[in-house]
Amino acid sequence: MIVSQKTEYALRALYELATSRRAGPRSVADIAQVQAIPPRFLEAILGELRRGGFVESRRGARGGYLLARRPREVTVGEVVRFVQGPRREPEPDPGAPGAALAGVWQRVEGAVDAIYDGTSLADVVADQQRRAERYVPDYVI
Repeated sequence: MIVSQKTEYALRALYELATSRRAGPRSVADIAQVQAIPPRFLEAILGELRRGGFVESRRGARGGYLLARRPREVTVGEVVRFVQGPRREPEPDPGAPGAALAGVWQRVEGAVDAIYDGTSLADVVADQQRRAERYVPDYVI
């Protein structure tokens, strides 16, 4: 499954909210800057995610967005399907060129879906923390 730019931005915004859950609401400008997402596009994405029940919004000077559920309760798969819609690929005609490989592609898609559905926002945050702990900058000139 190819993930659209919009879906990637949605996942990055949710990741950002998951990493700062205890800090309270985050502004669109703050999330956009940290994740290098165009603010206007991010605002539209967060509006969709709010309607989908992934985030909540707070008004006021200290307002912004926060996760509506715990990071471990949100999977990458449900976000991908929400933003991109369900995948509907027709069964190919058995006599069509390439039809012999249809089963392979279906298994690949199934494996990708299993990874997406088995990965929560909490897993993404933990994976990134592990990578950051192992990272050693190379200052050789």
